[in-house]
Amino acid sequence: MFDDIVQRFRHRNDTLVCRDVVELVTDYLEGSMPDADRRAFEQHLSLCEDCTAYVEQCRRAVDTLGHVQPEPPDAVTRAALIEAFKDSRTSND
Repeated sequence: MFDDIVQRFRHRNDTLVCRDVVELVTDYLEGSMPDADRRAFEQHLSLCEDCTAYVEQCRRAVDTLGHVQPEPPDAVTRAALIEAFKDSRTSND
């Protein structure tokens, strides 16, 4: 039964299933995927509209979040973080 389910997500002449794309999308977008894996990934994308849309959504999210500036912590949080850092330094000495 599991093999039947996997086959529904595997396209003809495709070495990946959709689940693989979800697991590998970060490596693909970061460009850290070995060439052979990248080619297999891109072959799957050429055959699968759903995964192509998923990868494009991930790409847009990364691009958008890359332009968002983090807000500095409020004064209470900042003070707590500094104290925690001091405590961790003294306990490691």
